[in-house]
Amino acid sequence: MTGSSESAGERRSREALEASGLQFELVRHGPVSSLEEAAQARGLRPDQVIKSLVLRRGDDDYLFVLVPGGRTIAWPRLRALLGVSRLSMPDRDVAREMTGYERGTITPFGSTRPWPVVADERVAAGPVSIGAGGHGVAATVDGAALVRALGAQVADVTDPEPAR
Repeated sequence: MTGSSESAGERRSREALEASGLQFELVRHGPVSSLEEAAQARGLRPDQVIKSLVLRRGDDDYLFVLVPGGRTIAWPRLRALLGVSRLSMPDRDVAREMTGYERGTITPFGSTRPWPVVADERVAAGPVSIGAGGHGVAATVDGAALVRALGAQVADVTDPEPAR
């Protein structure tokens, strides 16, 4: 997966994945417009597609939260876990500044700052796909190995997304 078609973000992510010792498979697919399309393109179920969200706890204090597809952050449980009364999602420019990745490509692997990671407990169950620093590029990894490699705090921090 090296070469001229690889963006700087993809390269940073791949190099960090390689350095982590994780076994992974990079999957490159075209643009997708939904979770279902992303899952299909990666050969997985929607709940195996992991969103890497950046949250702000305070001044220059951020973290990643890994959220399975079809789920959303359970804010009261996450705040209780972290012992904070307030969390927020930074805007796209701040998220890029804090990670080096634009929204839709964010991953803890190769982030320009090594923020702590909280993973929903469902992440550690079987194979999962996590963004790999570019649009339409993801790494398929074992969820339990992913959590270990990131030193993630694992907890029940999500709820099912409301039905549409």
